[in-house]
Amino acid sequence: GSDKALLIDTGAVADSTQMPLAKKVLELLPDKDKAKIPLLVVHTHGHLDHRAGDSQFASFPSVKVVPADLEAVRAFFAFDNWPDGIAQVELGGRTIDVIPTPGHHPAHVAFYDRRTGILFSGDFLMPARLTMEDSAAYHASAVRVVNFVQTRPLTHILGGHIELDTAGHAYGMGSHYHPNEHRLELSKEDLLALPAALKGFNGFYARYPSFILSNPRHNLAALAISAVALLIFIVWAVRRLLRRHRRSTP
Repeated sequence: GSDKALLIDTGAVADSTQMPLAKKVLELLPDKDKAKIPLLVVHTHGHLDHRAGDSQFASFPSVKVVPADLEAVRAFFAFDNWPDGIAQVELGGRTIDVIPTPGHHPAHVAFYDRRTGILFSGDFLMPARLTMEDSAAYHASAVRVVNFVQTRPLTHILGGHIELDTAGHAYGMGSHYHPNEHRLELSKEDLLALPAALKGFNGFYARYPSFILSNPRHNLAALAISAVALLIFIVWAVRRLLRRHRRSTP
């Protein structure tokens, strides 16, 4: 905007010698009245890989960093009835809408740029695993965003990660090698498909062309139950084998 700039998420690297994020961003800011325009730093949510770079901006008086916890998000954007309602950030001739999207994280929000029609969706919607902390909240968020874009132009949806290849298959967790990587931007059709996908979710894992639904807690619980069942079976089998051995011994 003409009065201030907005940075959404600061990434996973805190060390400025490895990733000089603050230095580069501040260099890009335009001048106004012989000084750089102020910078507002916000987050889609509070997971560390989206806010680790916050510390790089701490020493700059012209930078305001909004904490990523729910209390701070509600207070700064003036959400009186979270997660209902839409907030706005005025940058000077440019308005950004802030949409509550909890489900992946309790304080997750998405940002809609009215000028470009781009929705910055964070980890709410992206070509990756959509991991949910609260499935009911996630579904409500999907419905909320769909209702929001029905009367607004939507050019692209830009999420926080790419974890799928062009065929929709997920790379290994933590992989840094992504051959045939899916493009970052998703479409309005991908968003419109999300509420139904979440409503019909089996609670564990489901793959769609542009995203994967996953509930890590449920998956971990299922794995633990399977491991316990396997252990019980092994103990039972060993005890049965020992009994047979004793009976066959003269």
